[in-house]
Amino acid sequence: MPPSPVHPPSPRPTSCPAAGRGRIAPTRYGLFFLLAAGGLGADLATKEWIFSKLGMPGEQAVWWIIPHVFGFQTSLNEGALFGLGQGWSLIFASVSVLFAATVMAWLFLLGAARSRFLTCTMALITAGILGNLYDRLGLHGLRWPETTALHQAGEPVYAVRDWILVMIGRWPWPNFNIADSLLVCGVFLLLLQALFFAESDAATPKGPAESTG
Repeated sequence: MPPSPVHPPSPRPTSCPAAGRGRIAPTRYGLFFLLAAGGLGADLATKEWIFSKLGMPGEQAVWWIIPHVFGFQTSLNEGALFGLGQGWSLIFASVSVLFAATVMAWLFLLGAARSRFLTCTMALITAGILGNLYDRLGLHGLRWPETTALHQAGEPVYAVRDWILVMIGRWPWPNFNIADSLLVCGVFLLLLQALFFAESDAATPKGPAESTG
């Protein structure tokens, strides 16, 4: 009786393309939304608290934590970060919506969320964008108390609520808030990663567990 033919075993795949390259771990969604929601909540809560304590700009004196170095002072910013571009609130609001949508698409449609680092940094940036967008849309409910050259008394305020005051010698740094801090920290971390870690990350092969965990 002739021997049965021996078939070579089929090669076993060493990795799953869907897990290693195409699939985003469900924990990435949770990580992103947890950080973004936490940052947004902290920003809105602190703004509400400080403005309830100190009122509109000029109503109360500076609340010094470290005398003439660091304190709390309410101000309204109709521009961008640190007061740049005053009077362009609606333009900055439109740009903020577009940028937030782009971040979400990049992370979860194009797959950048496979990187834990990018997920965290973009969550910080998104929280900062949404915190200031909330104010630019006037959702805080503030109204201008007096008629000025630019506003009528009782008109809704479409401006970002700033409250952190830092003195550099005798000069005050433009007031800012937690949303601004999240934006700056997120961008700073991205720059550090691009300048010092991008090359080493690209040279280090990652398995499917590292890519999706």
